[in-house]
Amino acid sequence: MAQRPSRFLRNCALALGGLLLLALLAGGWFYHRLDRSRPQLDGTAHVNGLGTAVTVERDALGVPTVRGANRVDVARALGWLHAQERFFQMDLMRRRAAGELAELVGAKALPLDRETRVYEFRRFAQSAVARLPAEQFALVEAYTAGVNAGLAALGAPPWEYLMLRVPPRGWSSVDCALVAYAMTLDLQDAGAYERSLTTLRNVLGESALRFFAPLVGPDDAALDGSTAPLAPIPSAEVLNLRKPAAAKTTASHSEPPADDPAVIVSNSFALAGAHTATGAGLLANDMHLNLGVPNTWYRAALVWGTPPHQVTGVTLPGLPLVIAGSNGHIAWGFTNSYADVADLVVVEPNTIDRTLYKRGERLAEFAVHTQTIAVKGGEPVQLETQWSEWGPVVAMGEKNRPLALAWTALDADAIDLRLSELETATTTAAALAIAQRSGMPAQNFLVADRAGAIGWTIAGRLPQRVGFDGRFPVPRTYLDRRWEGFLPPDKYPCRIDLAAGRLATANQRLLGGDELDLLGDGGYDDAYRGRQIRDGLATLERATPRDLLAIALDDRALFLQRWRDLALRVLTPDVVAQKKSRAEFRRALEKWEGRASVESVSYRLARAFRTSVVQLALGPIFAGCEERDERFNWRKFHYEPALWALLEAKPLHLLAPAYAQWDDLLVAAIDDATAQIEKQNGSLASATWGRRNTARLRHPLARSLPAWATGWLSMPPDPIPGDSRMPRVGGPDFGASERFVVSPGREAEGIFHMPGGQSAHPLSPFFRAGHADWVRGNPTPFLPGPTQYRLELKP
Repeated sequence: MAQRPSRFLRNCALALGGLLLLALLAGGWFYHRLDRSRPQLDGTAHVNGLGTAVTVERDALGVPTVRGANRVDVARALGWLHAQERFFQMDLMRRRAAGELAELVGAKALPLDRETRVYEFRRFAQSAVARLPAEQFALVEAYTAGVNAGLAALGAPPWEYLMLRVPPRGWSSVDCALVAYAMTLDLQDAGAYERSLTTLRNVLGESALRFFAPLVGPDDAALDGSTAPLAPIPSAEVLNLRKPAAAKTTASHSEPPADDPAVIVSNSFALAGAHTATGAGLLANDMHLNLGVPNTWYRAALVWGTPPHQVTGVTLPGLPLVIAGSNGHIAWGFTNSYADVADLVVVEPNTIDRTLYKRGERLAEFAVHTQTIAVKGGEPVQLETQWSEWGPVVAMGEKNRPLALAWTALDADAIDLRLSELETATTTAAALAIAQRSGMPAQNFLVADRAGAIGWTIAGRLPQRVGFDGRFPVPRTYLDRRWEGFLPPDKYPCRIDLAAGRLATANQRLLGGDELDLLGDGGYDDAYRGRQIRDGLATLERATPRDLLAIALDDRALFLQRWRDLALRVLTPDVVAQKKSRAEFRRALEKWEGRASVESVSYRLARAFRTSVVQLALGPIFAGCEERDERFNWRKFHYEPALWALLEAKPLHLLAPAYAQWDDLLVAAIDDATAQIEKQNGSLASATWGRRNTARLRHPLARSLPAWATGWLSMPPDPIPGDSRMPRVGGPDFGASERFVVSPGREAEGIFHMPGGQSAHPLSPFFRAGHADWVRGNPTPFLPGPTQYRLELKP
C-alpha cells in the first residue's frame, strides 16, 4: 500500500515533465520561426529589377539611409524595407480600406467590413492607379516589386501570419492606393458630423443650432482674425427642460459623466526667416493619430542622383514617398483641415416604385451593387448596396427619404502620387502649387524654405459647390444645387509671405468669409490649442529648433484654469462642510501646478470637474437628439462658449429638473468627479494625471494573448504628460505619431521624436528604439545617426 502514493507521484512527475518538454519544444519551434522572420539588417540581398546596387545604412534606432542611382531604384528598395519591417501593418491598412479584414481575422471584423464596403474603395483604387501619370506609375510599380521581393526574402512569413495561421497575400499596385484610402477613412468625416448638425436643427431648432454649434465663434483663433459673437441663449418658448415631456426624456438619458472623446488633431507651425536665428524658415509638425505598435510612420532618408539629392522624414508603409519632412530646400508638414469634403444628398424616391428616384423631370433607377465578403473560418457574406448618381445610399433621412453620400474620396482622381514632387521642390511657392494639385485627403499644408519664406494652403481635393454651403443635407433633384467637380487649384485659399511671419494650424477654423465658404465646415476642432500655439509663436525672435520644440511640448493647462477657479468658487465653506470628500477635493485644487504633468493631482481633478459639468448640463439638453438618432454626437460641437454663457446667466429653463438651481448642478459635478476618480483610483490624494493618462500602445494581436504576455508586444505603460486642449496632445493611445522641428538646409540641427520603434518585429533591436525619448520629450536628431548596420541590395 505504501508504494502506491510514490508510484502516483512518480507518474505525475513524468507527466509534468512531458508537458514541460512539449512546452519547451513548442516554445523553441515558435522562437525559431519567429527568428527566421526577422528582417535582414546587413550583408547582401538580391532584388530583381534594380538598375544598379542600392545601399541601406541603418543607425542605432534603425532609421535607414537608402542610397541609389535614381528615384525608381530607391522606391524599389524602400518597398523591400517596408515589407521586411512592416508588412502586416500594410496588410491591415489595405484590408481596412477594401473591407477585407474578416478574410484575415474572422467574423469579428464583419461589422467594420460591411461599413467600409459601402464605399467600394477597391474599385476606385483600381481606377486611380490606371490614371497615374507614367512617372508616378513607375514609382508605384517599382515599389510594389520591392515589397514582394522583401517579403519573399524573409526566412519565414512575418510572425503575425504564424499566429493567425494564414499565409500573407502578395502586394499589388492597387494596394498602394488602398493605403491612401485607409488614411482617408481615419482623417475624413463621411457625413456623420453633418448628420448630427441636422438632428440638432430638426429637434431643437435654429436658435439652439446657432447657440450650441456655431461655425464662427467668439473664442476662435483664425489666420484672418475672424470671430463672431455668441448667439443668444434659446428662450423657454423654444427649449424648456422644466416641461414634463422634456423632464421625462432627460431622466431616461441620465448617465455617469464621460470624458470628451478624442478627435483626430495635429499641430503645425512655422516662423519666417525674419524671426529665426539663421534666416531660414523653421517648421514644426506633429501629426496626432491613434497610436499602436508599430507606429503609423516609418522614418527614412532617401538619397539619389548626381550630385546626391536627399529627402528625410516619415514614410507611410504601403506608399513609395516621404509624406512629411525636409529636402534641404523646403520643409513641410500637415494637419487635418476639417474642410467639408462630403455632403449628404437627400434623394427623392418615386412614391410608387422606390427602386426609382427623381432626377430633374425624369426618373432614374438606383444601381444595386452586390459584393461578397470572405470570412476566415466561416461562410462568405453577401452585401447589397444602393447607389445613386451622387454616391451610395448610407442612411435614411427625414420623411423616410434616402441619404446618399457625395464624397471627394469616391472619385478616381481623389488619389495620386503628385505629393512626391515635394521631394525635389525648392521654394515655398512651388510647394504650395504642388500641394493644391495633389490627390490626397484634404489637409492643412504648411511649408518653409531655406530662403526664409513660409506658406499655408490646403493639400488635396475640395468640392466646388454651387447653390448651397454643404453644412446640411439638401436635395439635388434639380441642378440648382450641385458640385461642379473639384475646386480649381487657383481658387484654393493660400497664405504666403505674411507680414507677421508666423503661421500656426491646429485643426481649428482658419478662415472666414468667402474663403470659409469654399472650405465649408467638416467639424473643426475648437481653437484653444491653436491659440496657445499662436501666442507662443508671437513671443519668439531669433528662434532655434529647441524654441519650437518647447511650444510642441507645452502642457500648460490654460484652458482648464477657468474651470479650476470655478470649482474653488463652488466649494464654499458651507458646501465643504456638508461632505468630507469636498474638503479633500478643494485642498488638492489649491495646489495648482497649472500643467497636465504626470504628477499633477489638481489637473486631473479640474479636468474631471469640467467633464462632469459638461455631461450634467448639456447631456439633458441633447437627450432628445440622441433619442432621435443613435449616432448623434454633440461633443464635436463648439459648445464651450455656450456652456459658460449658461453658467453665468443661469437660465432655469435650460437646467435639468433634477436640480433646483445651477449651483446645485455644480456641486453635484464635484461629487460625481470625486466618485469617478475614487472608482478609478481609490483616493483623491494619489490620483495623479499620470495614473489616469498611462500609455497603452499595443500591437493589434496583443489582445489575443494572455494578459501576462501582452507586454511582449507592447510599449511600456509609461505615464504620459499632456492632454487634448494644449499643444502637447497626449492620451493612452492617442497623440503625436511623430514630432519634428527642422529648418531646410540645416537638417543637422533638427529634432525628431516618434513613438514605438522602426520595426514591428519583437526580436528586432529597433522594436522599442527611440520610444523613451518620445515619452520624455528628449531632443533627438532629425537626421539618421552613424551607421550601425550596412546592407547592399544588388540587381
